[in-house]
Amino acid sequence: MKAVKVIGFILLGLFVVVAAACTYVKVALPNTGAAPQIKIERTAARIKRGGYLANHVAVCMDCHSTKDESLYASPVVGGLGAGGEKFDQQMGLPGKFYASNITPYKLNGWTDGELFRALTTGEDKFGKAIFPLMPWGHIGQMDREDVYSIIAYLSSIPAIKKDIPASAIDFPVNFIMNTMPHKADLSKLPSENDTIKYGAYLVNAAACVDCHSKRYHGDIIPRTEFGGGMEFKQQGGVVRSANITPDKLTGIGSWSKDIFIGRFKSFEGKEKQAAKLSPGDPQIPMPWYMYAGMKANDLAAIYAYLRTVKPIKNQVVAFQKF
Repeated sequence: MKAVKVIGFILLGLFVVVAAACTYVKVALPNTGAAPQIKIERTAARIKRGGYLANHVAVCMDCHSTKDESLYASPVVGGLGAGGEKFDQQMGLPGKFYASNITPYKLNGWTDGELFRALTTGEDKFGKAIFPLMPWGHIGQMDREDVYSIIAYLSSIPAIKKDIPASAIDFPVNFIMNTMPHKADLSKLPSENDTIKYGAYLVNAAACVDCHSKRYHGDIIPRTEFGGGMEFKQQGGVVRSANITPDKLTGIGSWSKDIFIGRFKSFEGKEKQAAKLSPGDPQIPMPWYMYAGMKANDLAAIYAYLRTVKPIKNQVVAFQKF
């Protein structure tokens, strides 16, 4: 009996510790600090720069707008910033996530500091964690002025009255994600003349590594960075991201700078000419039409940086039917 009592006390103790830890994670976290007290001046230059970043580099507007999934590469067709796109378990995610409405209809109640904290740390106005499907970890490494510009731009777009369902996150990720937000690690925008560093800055802002790497349980598998192979499950099969390392046989090592830039620019202004997909055709998650608006010099800098990453021999099967 004594042994049973001891085991009972041990189990009770473990339960108390686990319950306390869960309560702490759920209630006390995230804790990235108070939102900064800032007021961002809405200058024409900031709004222009923010529009460029949000639409063509960080491509915030790709997920947060209405897209036509029946057309190749899902061009944006309306509802700019109104949100609503669903990301769920069918895509390998731990729950149902909906892109939020980021027009002034929803954001007018946010201070600039609250927006800045959300974009750069992953903690929203209400002290809740933002699932890193929104690449706040990358935005948190950008230049402060660039983040200010994105905020200025978001306040300038038309308000669209559209209410988005709340995300439903599976256990235990609904607990774990509270530990993810962290303080920003802002950087300085490099000079465009420093091509490699400038290209690295743009690659971070575009979060290229997030899609062009292999993942396991949501985390990038070490030493697969930029080597492609991330799987996007669809109704008809699996689409995999391309290898964008400088490997000559399986990556883009044989591509010239002009070929690289031309690949993006071939989609510029072609949204209305997007091909209609037939049932079972693979859908490309790459937002070609938005990236196509990137400046040729910026694409050249990205190309230059990608030439410096470690070549990975990984022959990607772009689409595989079920």
